[in-house]
Amino acid sequence: MRGQAEAGRWKMAEQDTFIHEIRVGWGDCDPARIAYTGRLPAFALEAIDAWWEHHLDGDGWYQMELDRGTGTPFVHMSIDFRSPVTPRHRLLCEVWPSALGSKSVTFRVNARQDGKLCFEGRFVCVFIAPETFTARPAPEDYRQVIEAQLRPE
Repeated sequence: MRGQAEAGRWKMAEQDTFIHEIRVGWGDCDPARIAYTGRLPAFALEAIDAWWEHHLDGDGWYQMELDRGTGTPFVHMSIDFRSPVTPRHRLLCEVWPSALGSKSVTFRVNARQDGKLCFEGRFVCVFIAPETFTARPAPEDYRQVIEAQLRPE
């Protein structure tokens, strides 16, 4: 699978749930010895990019935009923090699409360490034509992939 080494490790858990594993490092942390708040959205976005790579035969955001001609910029992000993230355990990010509109997709990310929920987030992106930066309908092959994994809220 192309791109797996660059994206980190992923696996499918029970019920075809996609899990992306992140190694939280010392450099991700602040003087309180927990992950910087700004790193948590980055971890979630890394996990969503890995979801795309897993489901599009190794193509993530870079290939989606440059090779496939479809961008997916975010128009909304919200995260609820539940427990601190530290370097003690791998951060396991569960990712799934929860809504699909004609020109947008909503992803959910639940991140856990050592079985404890650390944060949960909702991320909405729109499909665009990169050359004009205008919204466009979801490409049919993307729609099929998303619909197969859709878990409505």
